[in-house]
Amino acid sequence: MKRRDSYLTIGAVGLGAVLAYSYLTKKKNIYDLTGKIVLITGGSRGLGLNISRQLLRMGARVVICARDINELEGAVLELSGPGNKVMAIQCDTTDKLQVDKMITMIRDRWGSVDVLINNAGIIQVGPFENMTTADFENAMKTHFWAPLYTTIAVLEDMKNKNNGRIVNISSIGGKVAIPHLLPYTASKFALNGLSQGLRSELKKHNIIVTTISPGLMRTGSIHNITLKGQHKKEYAGFSILSAMPLLTVSASHAAARIIKAVQFGEASVTISLPAKSIGLFL
Repeated sequence: MKRRDSYLTIGAVGLGAVLAYSYLTKKKNIYDLTGKIVLITGGSRGLGLNISRQLLRMGARVVICARDINELEGAVLELSGPGNKVMAIQCDTTDKLQVDKMITMIRDRWGSVDVLINNAGIIQVGPFENMTTADFENAMKTHFWAPLYTTIAVLEDMKNKNNGRIVNISSIGGKVAIPHLLPYTASKFALNGLSQGLRSELKKHNIIVTTISPGLMRTGSIHNITLKGQHKKEYAGFSILSAMPLLTVSASHAAARIIKAVQFGEASVTISLPAKSIGLFL
């Protein structure tokens, strides 16, 4: 009996040592965001604004960009505070020339971007028969080409530093096709492929790429969707789903999980229980 107890004690001590080593190793490898220059596309509202708010609390220098200057000005007012360093730039990230100009502005004022978070997005809701090729082109411009443009724009500086973080906010719709969201889901599939491939190719430069796949979030996006087909029916269905606590996750919770993924250099993260449930079967 005493011998078994001693074995149990030794085993417990050994397990404790392993856990302690694992914790210390992870803590040592946490990416410190203090003073880092973080660019967040679509940072003027919703998830992007929540990410900005939390990063500022951690001492990061935050650059937000969006197309709407009024939203940007409102976001800056909200984010400004003692010690907070915020820069806002009006930019349509689907335009490569505007993206290149923005990166030059950031470099001239603060320095090179350390962390890029590709968050800007659009949602078109409706049946396929009511979608046009322009709807698919716009979704691809926003969810694939824009992240590609921003990535290319920051890549040389990151390679020169042999360090960087790139986060692509995709969707569970980039893993499984969602009816009535085909332009959105097709473009998110494309982003997933780009993001996963970049992670493999850029890790030799110590540039860590993370793919985030949220489910439905309570971000207020219901007010910014484009409806096709039976507008009232599509709006009602989407609004009910996006407001249900058991099916959705708050933007602040998602933001915290995304920042943790940046700190630990995770390859991919699925956010919200329904999204994780779907992910188990993929």
